[in-house]
Amino acid sequence: MLIRRLFANTPLWSVAMPLVACTMLAAFWGRDLGWFMLTASAVALLATVMIAVHHAEVIAHRVGEPFGTLVLALAVTVIEASLIVSMMLAGGENTAALARDTVFATVMIICNGVIGLCLLLGSLKHRVIDFKPEGTIPALAVLATLSVLTMVLPDYTSSTPGPTLSNPQLAFAGIVSLLLYGIFIFVQTVRHRNYFLPGNTGSEDIHADPPLAATAFISLALLIISLIAVVGLAKVLAPAIETAVVTAGMPHAVVGIAIALMVLLPETVAAVRAARNDRMQTSFNLALGSALATIGLTIPVVAAISILIGLPLVLGLPAKEIALLALTLLLTSMTLASGRATVLQGAVHLVVFAVFLFLAMVP
Repeated sequence: MLIRRLFANTPLWSVAMPLVACTMLAAFWGRDLGWFMLTASAVALLATVMIAVHHAEVIAHRVGEPFGTLVLALAVTVIEASLIVSMMLAGGENTAALARDTVFATVMIICNGVIGLCLLLGSLKHRVIDFKPEGTIPALAVLATLSVLTMVLPDYTSSTPGPTLSNPQLAFAGIVSLLLYGIFIFVQTVRHRNYFLPGNTGSEDIHADPPLAATAFISLALLIISLIAVVGLAKVLAPAIETAVVTAGMPHAVVGIAIALMVLLPETVAAVRAARNDRMQTSFNLALGSALATIGLTIPVVAAISILIGLPLVLGLPAKEIALLALTLLLTSMTLASGRATVLQGAVHLVVFAVFLFLAMVP
């Protein structure tokens, strides 16, 4: 009776699908899968993404912005960082550039792909979309600082050869990344929370009564389960993606981009839905918050592991990727400066994203 009352306001499908996905993950993990099982894994991943977005919205409705978007961004990033660390420990020297490639791919996907898609679809429906530059510009400033510090500066230091940092430099970069991200979270959630609140409430759901605390806690648990399933199933699908990439003669970096795209699906879907509901500020909170969490949490963790265990860690980007990163940061700053955007800005971001994908496949 108690269980029935607790789950009374939680749809059955939103409970069953994460459990089914986790069961499939446990059954398929570490096995060579046929096409039927791979297809089933892909379908389960997509379905679980939608479930994760549903539970994230329930939590956001209960706790309010920007805490709701923060929960989704942090949960995805923590699980993704754990996956990166486990792959680094298992792969040794062969995964020296894994953290760098993942962080760079995430920044490019979010700043060009996710933001571009949100701007395009939101402005197609509402012609002109509004957001708060006082919330988005500081987030971009932190993102630009962390990106240059962790992915560009290592190319120009002289303490160690190549695009790497010495142990003291790694420790400093990790501490600064964590500190800046912590200050940003404090500003976003406490000091200047009003800067990050959406100005429009286009969805009627915003005016409905918030869910009960018990319902929100159940959604939080199911969100975490869903995200574990999403990241795990993405890892299960990785060998098939890698085989397809090798067969097509494309560089190995395409595999990392494909996995990052799958892992970022929950945030992408949630951000696009918010943009379509004329809540572009919520979309920016999700997108920029996820990019900041990726750098602010992943870099300190991998830096600490590199120092403690002695694993090699390559952080500096090649020249072509630095050019793309600089273009992305410049373009995003120009987009966010006015607080308004149209179809044009979305199209430009998506073109840069297409260039990133094309050059990854045809370097």
